[in-house]
Amino acid sequence: MECHTANKALIAKLRAAMANFDGQDVRRVLHDICAPDAVFHLAYPFETTTGVDAYYDKAYAPLLAAVPDLERRDHIVMAGPTEEGNDWVGCGGWYTGTFRAPWLDIPATGHIVHMRHHEFYRVSQGRVVEMQALWDIPEVMMQAGAWPMVPSLGREWHVPGPATNDGIVPGPHDAAWGAATCRHIVEMLEHLKKHPRLGGPEVMEMPRFWHPKMMWYGPSGIGSGRGIDGFRNWHQIPFLNGMPDRGQYVDQITYHFFGDRDYAAVTGWPDMYQTITHDGWLGIAPAGQKVEMRSLDFWRLENGLIRENWVLVDLLHMYHQIGVDVLARMRQLTGARRATDVDTIQRPAS
Repeated sequence: MECHTANKALIAKLRAAMANFDGQDVRRVLHDICAPDAVFHLAYPFETTTGVDAYYDKAYAPLLAAVPDLERRDHIVMAGPTEEGNDWVGCGGWYTGTFRAPWLDIPATGHIVHMRHHEFYRVSQGRVVEMQALWDIPEVMMQAGAWPMVPSLGREWHVPGPATNDGIVPGPHDAAWGAATCRHIVEMLEHLKKHPRLGGPEVMEMPRFWHPKMMWYGPSGIGSGRGIDGFRNWHQIPFLNGMPDRGQYVDQITYHFFGDRDYAAVTGWPDMYQTITHDGWLGIAPAGQKVEMRSLDFWRLENGLIRENWVLVDLLHMYHQIGVDVLARMRQLTGARRATDVDTIQRPAS
């Protein structure tokens, strides 16, 4: 079997185990597909863990306790090589189930909960040796009515999968096609970085790269936007207003781009540095502080233009760097609630 198809088949074992999510089975499969010293880079507050058991106990055991009928659904599974010579598999989708007990002190709701995930697996010699993953924890806080920060400018909703329903990319891997998709994304990003350093919005040449009906699916806390105007108004303008030096520290980061047919992905830990020097982004005061950011992204091209872009950013980690403990603020916000299993909540008689 061709390498990248084999790598997707390797991760398919984990995806199948997580579809019904029996904890013992998931742990067994993780041991089966991962190297003994595999490194797992996770969103704040989990951070980096080495070894399967430590990773499972830190990340999945508490989540499964809070959502006993947990299941994982992927709408993007793609794979390919990076310029550095590494082989990656990228998965995008969400975890879902019934939110029955608190998780990270987020109050349980008793209702269906969904949490987006972008998970990237580096495979070497048939085993996962590294994972970089972001879970949209703010999305869970919002569903519990427990988001303690500013409202999103963009639309908050259950972000959909690809409109073409072809995100589970089959094999064999087409190297030329995937490379061409990556080139389009890399060139687009180079043009984005020209503004504001080299001129006004026109220097980005966005209509050259983006579909007129593009969808930009941002993380919870930022929200989504449609079309170039939606992307600019609800994300790009506030982002650049607050951090105009965006894209100026590329010598301090490493991008990992890989493509699979019409899909491209980027992974890096971190993959952005910028300084909060002005007002405008997320209501954060211009503290003059340089922050690192973790962003794991997918793009889908349609007729040579970007039609959809899925973006997750580790916002809790960014807030942590500027001295804001979002989880502590959330606990203050929800202090009047009793965090308990929803089945024990007394309801008034009808």
